[in-house]
Amino acid sequence: MFRLMGLALAIGALGIIGVAGFSAWYLNKLNADLPDYQALANYAPPVTTRVYAGDGSLVAEFARERRLFVPIESMPDHVKYAFVSAEDKTFYEHGGIDLRGITRAQLSNISNVLRGRRLEGGSTITQQVAKNFLLTSEQRIERKLREMLIARKMERTYTKDHILELYLNEIYLGNRSYGVAAAALNYFDKSLSDLSIAEAAYLAAITKGPSNYHPIHNESRAVERRNWVIGRLRDDGHITPEQAEEARAQPLGAQIAPPLGARDWTMEYFAEEVRKRIVDLYGVEALYDGGLSVRTSIDPHLQKKAGEALRKWLVTYDQRHGWRGAISSMDVTDDWAKVFSEKIDELRNARKVSDDMAPWRPALVLSANTEAAKIGFPDGEEASIPLEHLIWARQYISANDLGEEVTAASAVLSRGDVVYVERVQEDTDVYALRQAPAVNGGLIAIDPHTGRVVAMVGGFSFQQSEFNRAVQAERQPGSTFKPFVYSVALDSGYTPASIVLDAPFVAPSLDSWYKPGNYIAGRYYGESTLRLGIEQSRNAMTARLAQDLGIGRIIDYVNKFNLSDSLPRELAISLGAGETTLMRITAGYSVFVNGGKSVDPVFIDRIQDRTGKTIYKRDTRNCPSCNAEFWSGQSEPQLLDTRDQVIDPRTAYQVTSLLEGVVIRGTGSAIRRATNKPLAGKTGTTNDYKDAWFVGFSPDLAAGVYVGFDLPQTLGQGEAGGKVAAPIFADFMVEALKDEAGIPFRVPSGVRLVRVNAKTGRPATGGDRNVILEAFKADDVIGADPTRDELSLDPLSAAPRAEDAQDDLNGLY
Repeated sequence: MFRLMGLALAIGALGIIGVAGFSAWYLNKLNADLPDYQALANYAPPVTTRVYAGDGSLVAEFARERRLFVPIESMPDHVKYAFVSAEDKTFYEHGGIDLRGITRAQLSNISNVLRGRRLEGGSTITQQVAKNFLLTSEQRIERKLREMLIARKMERTYTKDHILELYLNEIYLGNRSYGVAAAALNYFDKSLSDLSIAEAAYLAAITKGPSNYHPIHNESRAVERRNWVIGRLRDDGHITPEQAEEARAQPLGAQIAPPLGARDWTMEYFAEEVRKRIVDLYGVEALYDGGLSVRTSIDPHLQKKAGEALRKWLVTYDQRHGWRGAISSMDVTDDWAKVFSEKIDELRNARKVSDDMAPWRPALVLSANTEAAKIGFPDGEEASIPLEHLIWARQYISANDLGEEVTAASAVLSRGDVVYVERVQEDTDVYALRQAPAVNGGLIAIDPHTGRVVAMVGGFSFQQSEFNRAVQAERQPGSTFKPFVYSVALDSGYTPASIVLDAPFVAPSLDSWYKPGNYIAGRYYGESTLRLGIEQSRNAMTARLAQDLGIGRIIDYVNKFNLSDSLPRELAISLGAGETTLMRITAGYSVFVNGGKSVDPVFIDRIQDRTGKTIYKRDTRNCPSCNAEFWSGQSEPQLLDTRDQVIDPRTAYQVTSLLEGVVIRGTGSAIRRATNKPLAGKTGTTNDYKDAWFVGFSPDLAAGVYVGFDLPQTLGQGEAGGKVAAPIFADFMVEALKDEAGIPFRVPSGVRLVRVNAKTGRPATGGDRNVILEAFKADDVIGADPTRDELSLDPLSAAPRAEDAQDDLNGLY
């Protein structure tokens, strides 16, 4: 028996030694193959790039993972302790592994296995850092052992605060939030330093499963878990019982942040333009992972007004041309709400419905009769569209033809139609029928002195079409090009009072003859001043003037404004037959009001990297005296003006004065009816009313508007720039200048203002009634025209046959 017992003990001892030896060998093997945990010393996670407006408000965010890195020193104690109490109460005491926690977890796993629940690991915060940074999440014993080994090494290498910093900046907290700083912004729109105890407790509560404690769908469960964390904070002595009671009484108050990208529908086109420019400067990786801080030129107030003005008048134009039909249709069954919700998802994926068109909502027509249509929404809510709110919806036949007057709702809508609607008044169930315009357009506003783009909207809905009509659309500008021709004339010896004949005019082009016509076909006005020609947008006299000046001279001159990369060498460009973009021509108009200085549109003022170092700034001028530590009576620093002088300041003012006349007396008079602030500008309309423009400025703000179909087609008879585009410009400028003083345009030295007869351009006499102040250069001879022989004429190609003459410029005005 003793021999057997001895043998058993020997075998047992050998077994123990063998197991111990194998364990030591296995652990040594795992230890030799561990990831390099020392890399965590230089942790630089992918961080969200944030784009800010000129006033510091957030415009957009770009990232693969929404994360903001915050050093542990900048985190409030109640935020740190909320996570420690919820996840690892002995964090500051253990050496990386909590044996009691592991034992407790294994006991709990017996129940978890029986109930089919997820297994617990009993991991410390240190172990979670090891897993999140260096390992995978697979549930295997080997991975768990590697995690424990790394945790022990980390504890010997790093401070507790460094480990906690890694954890709090890396942990996923739902709502596209990586790290506590991103979560604070996404759930509460606050920085970490502004979080209350209750809010910090909620963030700590969702670490185990963000979807289980969703602030909207699982609010009661989220509050219960938050209150549990508050209790742990109290029990661990991190907050007082009074603070705990107060925190528990707080409502949850959490929200779901908007998706990455622009924070507002009005900012979507601008944010996309900034995104592309950052990629061009620093690449995709820097944009999505670099944590850049981008300060832009945009003014949120002006941007909102630009978006509202463009949308309002695009809808107004669209409703003038009738109803094109429902977005889609479906069968209306007893469970229509559920089916309709699925239909909306389908339409959203097809870009037929978009969220950025709020407050418009997609609705399902449940029934329609004479007086009204009954509609329903995906949540089961029901409402109505009275007849009075859809009488505009006459059937669209063509750009110039509509169907019969609407006398019944059922004549427009049918059961099963999917349409857009807008609530007529808050707290009512009455809606108006809406329709996404087929026409589109853009608006851009620029500070003419700096080139900073303060507002830009590139279309009606970015989610339905990302094409930016303010920057990308190259279209014929029509008569908005004429001021550049007139500036050539004014720099070539003409004055605003010079006489040019407005009469039938035939000129040779490269491959045909053509005869430019005025807006009213067949009507000409004889001898007219340059001012009258631009105020009334006379085509024939402008083309005659351009021929006198020479196309070569005009192209060379206009190239200084950077309107186009290649203007065709044809007389037709004098009436806007070339192509340009809204941004380019608005920047060109800025030259007139800023004294003739070049303007390069600017979107980005400054870019800083994740450490706060400035890596890009728009203004590169040196100013040593700007860095004075204190004021000692020295004069204000003077900065050099490095802008190129594009045209004579006197010529620039003369064009400004002419364009002010367009608003006061000419084709832009719709602007004058909207506001009495000093404004100048020019309408533009192309052949067959395909494009409508208005570009203009106040003394300190230039803006341009373009409206047209993406695939060029007529807007309809009479839908000219003064009717379609000018109201958008007027609405925007009224709001932009509402709180600004109505200062006059600045007159440079070398200009004299003379009273003249507005019709003849001659000095006014006592009996003249139609008298204006005309701007002349100091050396101009009033009442005299330049000698034609002094103007170089541009030789055109061999004349084609006379029978090829065409009236193909009629309508460009």
